[in-house]
Amino acid sequence: MKLSLTLPFLITTALASQKALGSPSPHDLLPNPYNPHQAQQQQPLMSLTSSDKPPGSPLLGDIISMDKQIAVFSSLARSVASISELLSNRTINTTVLAPSNRAIQSLPRPPWQEPEDTMLEDAVVDEKYRELEGDDRLRRNERRFVGAHCVRWGDAGEWKEGERRKTVEGVEVWWEERGGERFIMPGGIRVGQRKDAVENGELWIVEGVVNYDR
Repeated sequence: MKLSLTLPFLITTALASQKALGSPSPHDLLPNPYNPHQAQQQQPLMSLTSSDKPPGSPLLGDIISMDKQIAVFSSLARSVASISELLSNRTINTTVLAPSNRAIQSLPRPPWQEPEDTMLEDAVVDEKYRELEGDDRLRRNERRFVGAHCVRWGDAGEWKEGERRKTVEGVEVWWEERGGERFIMPGGIRVGQRKDAVENGELWIVEGVVNYDR
Protein backbone atom coordinates (compact mmCIF):
# COMPACT_ATOMS: atom_id res chain seq x y z
CA MET A 1 0.00 0.00 0.00
CA LYS A 2 1.53 3.32 -1.07
CA LEU A 3 1.03 6.53 0.84
CA SER A 4 -0.67 9.03 -1.47
CA LEU A 5 0.19 12.71 -1.03
CA THR A 6 -0.98 15.78 -2.92
CA LEU A 7 1.43 18.10 -1.21
CA PRO A 8 2.38 21.56 -2.35
CA PHE A 9 -0.34 24.06 -1.42
CA LEU A 10 -2.65 22.17 0.91
CA ILE A 11 0.10 21.07 3.30
CA THR A 12 1.85 24.45 3.25
CA THR A 13 -1.45 26.16 4.06
CA ALA A 14 -2.20 23.77 6.91
CA LEU A 15 1.22 24.28 8.46
CA ALA A 16 1.13 28.06 8.09
CA SER A 17 -2.19 28.10 9.96
CA GLN A 18 -1.07 25.92 12.89
CA LYS A 19 -0.18 28.63 15.36
CA ALA A 20 -3.35 30.64 15.06
CA LEU A 21 -5.79 27.77 14.55
CA GLY A 22 -4.23 24.95 16.57
CA SER A 23 -1.92 22.29 15.16
CA PRO A 24 -3.75 19.75 12.99
CA SER A 25 -3.09 16.07 13.33
CA PRO A 26 -0.39 14.99 10.87
CA HIS A 27 -2.92 12.49 9.55
CA ASP A 28 -5.08 15.42 8.44
CA LEU A 29 -2.30 16.54 6.10
CA LEU A 30 -2.69 13.37 4.08
CA PRO A 31 -5.50 13.14 1.53
CA ASN A 32 -7.46 10.04 0.44
CA PRO A 33 -7.78 7.37 1.67
CA TYR A 34 -6.68 8.68 5.08
CA ASN A 35 -8.81 11.81 5.05
CA PRO A 36 -11.63 11.77 2.46
CA HIS A 37 -12.77 15.28 3.42
CA GLN A 38 -9.33 16.88 3.21
CA ALA A 39 -10.34 19.70 0.88
CA GLN A 40 -13.15 20.89 3.11
CA GLN A 41 -10.95 20.81 6.21
CA GLN A 42 -8.17 23.07 4.95
CA GLN A 43 -7.94 26.49 6.55
CA PRO A 44 -7.04 29.75 4.78
CA LEU A 45 -3.42 30.84 4.77
CA MET A 46 -2.59 33.17 7.66
CA SER A 47 0.74 34.93 8.12
CA LEU A 48 2.43 35.27 11.49
CA THR A 49 2.61 38.73 13.03
CA SER A 50 5.70 40.01 14.79
CA SER A 51 4.04 39.32 18.15
CA ASP A 52 3.71 35.62 17.23
CA LYS A 53 7.42 35.17 16.58
CA PRO A 54 9.58 33.87 19.44
CA PRO A 55 12.21 36.24 20.87
CA GLY A 56 15.91 35.63 20.35
CA SER A 57 17.70 33.75 17.60
CA PRO A 58 15.89 31.01 15.63
CA LEU A 59 15.73 27.45 16.90
CA LEU A 60 15.12 24.16 15.13
CA GLY A 61 11.53 24.32 16.31
CA ASP A 62 11.13 27.60 14.44
CA ILE A 63 12.70 26.68 11.10
CA ILE A 64 11.45 23.12 10.68
CA SER A 65 7.99 24.27 9.62
CA MET A 66 9.26 26.79 7.08
CA ASP A 67 10.12 24.37 4.27
CA LYS A 68 7.19 22.79 2.45
CA GLN A 69 9.32 19.90 1.15
CA ILE A 70 9.41 18.46 4.71
CA ALA A 71 5.85 19.45 5.67
CA VAL A 72 4.77 15.92 6.66
CA PHE A 73 7.80 15.28 8.87
CA SER A 74 7.50 18.75 10.39
CA SER A 75 3.90 18.10 11.39
CA LEU A 76 4.79 14.74 12.90
CA ALA A 77 7.70 16.27 14.85
CA ARG A 78 5.48 19.01 16.25
CA SER A 79 2.85 16.46 17.30
CA VAL A 80 5.33 14.47 19.44
CA ALA A 81 5.66 16.43 22.67
CA SER A 82 9.14 15.21 23.62
CA ILE A 83 10.55 16.01 20.17
CA SER A 84 8.79 19.37 19.96
CA GLU A 85 10.32 20.30 23.32
CA LEU A 86 13.76 19.11 22.21
CA LEU A 87 13.69 21.22 19.05
CA SER A 88 12.79 24.29 21.12
CA ASN A 89 15.47 23.67 23.77
CA ARG A 90 18.27 26.24 23.59
CA THR A 91 20.68 24.16 25.68
CA ILE A 92 20.63 20.84 23.77
CA ASN A 93 22.10 20.60 20.27
CA THR A 94 20.41 18.30 17.77
CA THR A 95 20.87 17.41 14.11
CA VAL A 96 17.49 16.72 12.52
CA LEU A 97 17.55 14.34 9.55
CA ALA A 98 14.21 15.39 8.08
CA PRO A 99 12.91 13.09 5.32
CA SER A 100 11.39 14.90 2.38
CA ASN A 101 7.69 14.51 1.62
CA ARG A 102 8.68 12.36 -1.34
CA ALA A 103 10.73 10.05 0.90
CA ILE A 104 7.78 9.55 3.24
CA GLN A 105 5.46 9.09 0.28
CA SER A 106 7.59 6.19 -0.92
CA LEU A 107 7.18 4.25 2.33
CA PRO A 108 5.05 1.09 2.19
CA ARG A 109 2.89 2.52 5.01
CA PRO A 110 2.47 5.81 6.92
CA PRO A 111 4.86 6.18 9.88
CA TRP A 112 2.11 5.75 12.49
CA GLN A 113 0.98 2.35 11.19
CA GLU A 114 2.16 -1.11 12.18
CA PRO A 115 4.24 -3.28 9.79
CA GLU A 116 1.45 -5.83 9.43
CA ASP A 117 -0.90 -3.13 8.12
CA THR A 118 0.72 -3.40 4.69
CA MET A 119 -1.25 -6.64 4.22
CA LEU A 120 -4.63 -4.99 4.82
CA GLU A 121 -6.93 -3.19 2.43
CA ASP A 122 -6.79 0.61 2.50
CA ALA A 123 -10.37 0.94 3.78
CA VAL A 124 -9.68 -1.45 6.67
CA VAL A 125 -6.53 0.41 7.69
CA ASP A 126 -8.28 3.75 7.38
CA GLU A 127 -11.07 2.66 9.73
CA LYS A 128 -8.62 1.09 12.17
CA TYR A 129 -6.61 4.28 12.61
CA ARG A 130 -9.64 6.51 12.80
CA GLU A 131 -10.65 4.45 15.84
CA LEU A 132 -7.09 4.58 17.20
CA GLU A 133 -6.72 8.37 16.93
CA GLY A 134 -4.86 9.33 20.10
CA ASP A 135 -4.17 5.68 20.96
CA ASP A 136 -0.87 4.87 22.63
CA ARG A 137 0.20 2.58 19.78
CA LEU A 138 -0.32 5.29 17.20
CA ARG A 139 1.59 7.85 19.27
CA ARG A 140 4.35 5.34 19.97
CA ASN A 141 4.83 4.68 16.27
CA GLU A 142 4.96 8.40 15.51
CA ARG A 143 7.46 8.99 18.31
CA ARG A 144 9.61 6.10 17.12
CA PHE A 145 9.68 7.40 13.55
CA VAL A 146 10.47 11.01 14.42
CA GLY A 147 12.97 10.08 17.13
CA ALA A 148 14.92 7.90 14.70
CA HIS A 149 15.63 11.07 12.69
CA CYS A 150 16.87 13.30 15.54
CA VAL A 151 20.54 13.04 16.54
CA ARG A 152 20.93 14.72 19.92
CA TRP A 153 24.55 15.60 20.55
CA GLY A 154 24.57 18.00 23.49
CA ASP A 155 28.13 19.17 24.11
CA ALA A 156 29.74 16.54 21.88
CA GLY A 157 30.64 19.18 19.29
CA GLU A 158 30.37 19.16 15.53
CA TRP A 159 29.26 15.86 13.99
CA LYS A 160 32.30 14.74 12.01
CA GLU A 161 32.44 12.35 9.08
CA GLY A 162 32.47 8.71 10.16
CA GLU A 163 31.60 9.56 13.77
CA ARG A 164 28.89 7.22 15.02
CA ARG A 165 26.14 8.79 17.03
CA LYS A 166 22.76 7.61 18.26
CA THR A 167 19.40 9.08 17.51
CA VAL A 168 16.82 9.79 20.21
CA GLU A 169 15.43 6.29 19.52
CA GLY A 170 18.85 4.69 19.91
CA VAL A 171 19.53 4.06 16.21
CA GLU A 172 23.26 4.32 15.47
CA VAL A 173 24.00 6.51 12.45
CA TRP A 174 26.97 8.23 10.85
CA TRP A 175 27.64 10.12 7.64
CA GLU A 176 30.08 9.74 4.77
CA GLU A 177 31.06 12.09 1.97
CA ARG A 178 31.17 10.86 -1.62
CA GLY A 179 31.78 13.12 -4.57
CA GLY A 180 31.05 16.22 -2.53
CA GLU A 181 27.73 14.87 -1.19
CA ARG A 182 26.85 13.56 2.25
CA PHE A 183 25.15 10.23 2.86
CA ILE A 184 23.63 8.99 6.11
CA MET A 185 24.74 5.50 7.02
CA PRO A 186 23.76 2.75 7.20
CA GLY A 187 21.61 2.80 4.14
CA GLY A 188 23.38 5.45 2.09
CA ILE A 189 20.60 8.05 2.49
CA ARG A 190 21.54 11.12 0.47
CA VAL A 191 21.50 14.49 2.21
CA GLY A 192 19.74 16.69 -0.31
CA GLN A 193 20.14 19.96 1.57
CA ARG A 194 21.73 21.31 4.73
CA LYS A 195 20.08 24.38 6.17
CA ASP A 196 22.06 27.10 7.92
CA ALA A 197 22.88 26.12 11.49
CA VAL A 198 20.71 27.66 14.21
CA GLU A 199 21.30 28.14 17.91
CA ASN A 200 20.45 24.58 18.92
CA GLY A 201 21.63 22.52 15.96
CA GLU A 202 21.23 21.79 12.28
CA LEU A 203 18.47 20.72 9.89
CA TRP A 204 19.41 18.31 7.11
CA ILE A 205 16.81 17.39 4.50
CA VAL A 206 17.34 13.77 3.48
CA GLU A 207 16.05 11.78 0.54
CA GLY A 208 15.26 8.61 2.42
CA VAL A 209 14.20 7.29 5.81
CA VAL A 210 16.32 5.98 8.67
CA ASN A 211 15.33 2.42 9.58
CA TYR A 212 12.92 2.90 12.47
CA ASP A 213 11.47 -0.65 12.60
CA ARG A 214 13.31 -2.06 15.61
